[in-house]
Amino acid sequence: MAPNPQTPPVLFDRALLHARQRRAHAQGQVSFLLDRVNEDMADRLAAVMREFHVAADLWTPGDGLAALQTRLPSVQRVELDATGAEKLPFAAEAFDLVASALALQFVNDLPGVLAQIRRALKPDGLLLAAMIGGDSLTELRQAFAAAEAECEGGVSPRVAPFADLRDIGALLQRAGFALPVTDVDRVVVRYASAFALMQDLRRMGAANVLVERRRTPTRRATLLRMAEIYAERFADPDGRIRATFDVIWLSGWAPHASQQQPLKPGSAKASLAEAVRKARDT
Repeated sequence: MAPNPQTPPVLFDRALLHARQRRAHAQGQVSFLLDRVNEDMADRLAAVMREFHVAADLWTPGDGLAALQTRLPSVQRVELDATGAEKLPFAAEAFDLVASALALQFVNDLPGVLAQIRRALKPDGLLLAAMIGGDSLTELRQAFAAAEAECEGGVSPRVAPFADLRDIGALLQRAGFALPVTDVDRVVVRYASAFALMQDLRRMGAANVLVERRRTPTRRATLLRMAEIYAERFADPDGRIRATFDVIWLSGWAPHASQQQPLKPGSAKASLAEAVRKARDT
């Protein structure tokens, strides 16, 4: 049977993601990225000149978004369940605010999830989220690809494909959000070795959960060569390696009559050509 072109591809094993996040939390989660996002989330919410009374924290790993819990009177926390289901338990127009941190990068049907969030927001309600994207972990991706090609004659999926800024902005518009805004916070973290980075990824619950991931253990020789290539290409003069994390921030509002509206075509009161002519004559 031919695949349904309307069905998004299943890239991530979200049940495995749930299990790894729970294990990371039980073992003591590495939280420096989530801590940074929490601080930034608090600053961004403080800059919004309106009150939020009912909010949802969607799939944020660990203990969730402290920025919401300390400021808002009512926060519904939605944790990733054991199946990794992407159908949201939200009624229509239920929330003033839906926020999410470091979770949407592992969604198989991101357009569908954004559309569900849009329906769950009251008119003039806000979506504010941070997700990993862009060039995140490009160093690890390149080092593994080079090592596998050299040692094994082929390359297996190691690092998830990440959406870029332009993709996310287009998806917000497609989902029906008004006034969509996206920006990137690039975080460069330094490690003693590639293995220290991989240990942190495991303790974030963010190790490889691709459906097409390699199911057999990686050869020791491949791992050692990957670490060598990483150090050769991406080390600073002191020998420590760099790891890039691009945190993409996205926001959008459920449409409301009070919001600023774009001008209709042909409604301008002055001619651009006339303005250019006048500027040229002066």
